[in-house]
Amino acid sequence: MDQDKIKAFAGKVFEDMAGGMAAGLAYVGTRTGLFRAMSGNGPMSMDTIVLASGLKQRYVEEWLNGMVCSKYLEYDPDEKTFELPDEYSYLLASEGSDHFVGGLFYALPMMLGVAPRVAAAFETGGGVPFEDYGEDGILAIDLMTRGLYEQRFSDYWLKSIPEVHATLEKDGRVLDFGCGAGRAVLAMAKAFPKSVFTGLDLDKSSIEQAEDSNRQSGPLDNLRFVSGSVSDLDPQDQFDLITVCDCIHDLTDPIGVLKDLYSRLKSDGTLFAIEPKVADHLEDNINAVGSIFYGMSVFHCMTQSLAAGGPGLGTCLGPAGVENLVRQAGFSRFEVLDIKSQMNLFYAVRH
Repeated sequence: MDQDKIKAFAGKVFEDMAGGMAAGLAYVGTRTGLFRAMSGNGPMSMDTIVLASGLKQRYVEEWLNGMVCSKYLEYDPDEKTFELPDEYSYLLASEGSDHFVGGLFYALPMMLGVAPRVAAAFETGGGVPFEDYGEDGILAIDLMTRGLYEQRFSDYWLKSIPEVHATLEKDGRVLDFGCGAGRAVLAMAKAFPKSVFTGLDLDKSSIEQAEDSNRQSGPLDNLRFVSGSVSDLDPQDQFDLITVCDCIHDLTDPIGVLKDLYSRLKSDGTLFAIEPKVADHLEDNINAVGSIFYGMSVFHCMTQSLAAGGPGLGTCLGPAGVENLVRQAGFSRFEVLDIKSQMNLFYAVRH
């Protein structure tokens, strides 16, 4: 055997384990508010951080040490101070912004918490149902997407389809299928007060959270939420725009659902779909983003589809996979939109 290869791989294993621990510590920093307590305050002593955070000293001390070793914090050994640089704070203490990464850390314990059940499903089949991820699962997804939806959906993403944007400024009708906690459809309803919006999701807990968010923001009188499937909508409902955000790959019956959406889309309407940014071939996904998405697939997206008797398409569906599904559902026009994003691809699909 190649001894150098063994040593190199051993090094990688330790790096991966260190990364996992760093992500776990970052989850704690996000959940407890430690990153917020340090944000913008420059070098701080441990006692000052404990006071600012209101947390227990021994836990804070060990967390600080771990975050220094993980290079999330900077440490001055002479002054015994810890600092969260502004450049790190931009990503770690910016909840609600389009550059906040804390949602990724929230997703980690939510997904790894079901790892024993997922491992068992490798032998027994089935998987972990969506509802078993609980409120933390909904919160993690919300934190990963909230800032993006609120700050980019209407002002950037939809502007890439000028005719859709123009319709919404007048009197459009919009369905957000699989709306989750409602951030995308709330953002659209605020941006386009002359249009009418419907948020639809099978998960009752997500709809309850969406309705609560709407109440807190107004409520908006051009927005309603429905818990159920497409068949639960008024049979006469037709839409100028249907948005499907990061959920085609999760569906139990993707072609059936897309056929239902096809039937609800006006002849000149657009289905706007967002999916993870992955390539069609494994060899083109051998990078950090690919590793994250395949992990999310095994521990969340694929398993919850299989649990419901679905095909388990998984997170890494890719453009060719999306196009194949929508064409099987009856759509004939498929376009990958030129929208810059590190984590997502955007599609415009039409009759």
